[in-house]
Amino acid sequence: MSILGLDISKNTFHATVFHHNKSYRRTFGKQPKGFAELHRWLSKKAVACGHACMEATGIYWEQVAHVLHELGWTVSVITPLRIKAFAQTDLARNKTDRYDSWLIARFCQEKRPAAWGPPSPTQRKLQALSRHLEALEQTLQQQRNRLEACVDETVQQSLQEIITQLEHHITKIKQQIQGHIDDTPELKRDQDLLCSITGIGPKTAQKIMAEVPTMTTYPNARKVAAHAGVTPKHVQSGTSIHGKPKLSKIGNARLRKALYVPAISAIQHNPIIKDFANRLRQNGKTEMCIIGAVMRTLLHLSYGVLKHNQPFDPNFLHNA
Repeated sequence: MSILGLDISKNTFHATVFHHNKSYRRTFGKQPKGFAELHRWLSKKAVACGHACMEATGIYWEQVAHVLHELGWTVSVITPLRIKAFAQTDLARNKTDRYDSWLIARFCQEKRPAAWGPPSPTQRKLQALSRHLEALEQTLQQQRNRLEACVDETVQQSLQEIITQLEHHITKIKQQIQGHIDDTPELKRDQDLLCSITGIGPKTAQKIMAEVPTMTTYPNARKVAAHAGVTPKHVQSGTSIHGKPKLSKIGNARLRKALYVPAISAIQHNPIIKDFANRLRQNGKTEMCIIGAVMRTLLHLSYGVLKHNQPFDPNFLHNA
């Protein structure tokens, strides 16, 4: 099988191909012209569709991944931390784009990472709108902070105008998000299922749907929790080092941020999670540890209601 390793930056991407015990390297522009050149180059080398691998660096990888997937390649998108760890095991002394593409190809060849599946066009639109809303809300908070600290009337007036415009755009984007969900039966169904979980409201449901659009394709809920970085990280060595467990935080930071407040709400109002949190307190767990465990539980419940297409039932265990 042909192996393609890609190191992607803002304007270019570097490719390394392993094919019939030979390796080839080349740099391409990231515009559609670069994708066409990549396709011609692979065809010239008689490289059939194989396994392509790239890092999840910002948003730069997405367009390349979709193009290769449409061409019939098996595509894997991996966290840069895995490549960094792989380079350390290889005692790598260099850090260049050309070398990184070769290293990614080697990683793909040896580790055979799981295949990536593209979200549907409706899911991609929801993700784009959700992330745009998040960016606008962050900018709004920045401008409000500046206004609070500002003493010049002219600057205050300018900031207030900016804030008013941002508030208008945020309201409009929120309406577009809900309208898009209402117009898409599968998204509307998923939102209703997620909102059946006490502690998860429409905004959190939208964020979960946007950040894990292919949740039901995961083999189990633990994989979803790992994707969000809410799995526990244990520190233990010998008999003297016993660190406190904490969140691994190796995963989607947007999803972790979106789950924090709902976890606090669920501890107060969701009977199953409230009992779970009380058991953890009795076992001596700290509040932050409990919140992390509840964030993970909310994802487990989310996976369950979506996977089985059934709303949350707080009496499920009692009825069983």
